[in-house]
Amino acid sequence: MIGLVGGLGVGATIHYYRELAAAHGAGQPMDLVMSHASVARITEFTSKGDRNGLAAYLAGFLLQLQKAGATIGVVPAVTPHFCIEELIAIAPIPVVDITRAVSDHIQERRLSKVTLFGTRFVIESDLYGRLRGVQLVRPQAREIDFIHDAYNQLALTGVSNAEHRDRLIALAETLRSRDGVEAIVLAGTDFATMFDEHATPFPHVNCARAHINAIMRAAR
Repeated sequence: MIGLVGGLGVGATIHYYRELAAAHGAGQPMDLVMSHASVARITEFTSKGDRNGLAAYLAGFLLQLQKAGATIGVVPAVTPHFCIEELIAIAPIPVVDITRAVSDHIQERRLSKVTLFGTRFVIESDLYGRLRGVQLVRPQAREIDFIHDAYNQLALTGVSNAEHRDRLIALAETLRSRDGVEAIVLAGTDFATMFDEHATPFPHVNCARAHINAIMRAAR
């Protein structure tokens, strides 16, 4: 049974629920329970660099999910994986790590130079240093500010902003031509609601898709 820590944000949770249901296929039952965490609390822990505090906060939700019958845990957001090592150490059930899933996916595609779109915490830490065998290009400071603000608005409202989408597409093209990146890593789950994986006009890595595939492998 999958245990989903929802609310990080609501749009991302809905996306995971929809995609997991589709992945199970027609007629194949899905066992899933969900709890609801707070984006504001996650931001508070990450802004203070409090890995242990964030891990304890998330572990509390995983315990609730375990009591409801969950046998594997999922945090459907990239930023909270700031504490993934600390969380795995204390979680009452196994947790499917999005950073491992994305790293494996990048290796499979043989990408050598990428950039990250996500929160400031994710970009400036190079996805917490958890991507192996690939060169990471950081956007310029003002570009990071824009990506961070655009993502936070999307995560908090669950509504895709057309102007932000157009500016992100333009920025992706700038990073490809100026910095030679091969793909944009959409390292924020809510970006999966803004950029459809079948209609995104730039080469990209959909972190949510890589994670969902890993969840399905664990569930099977």
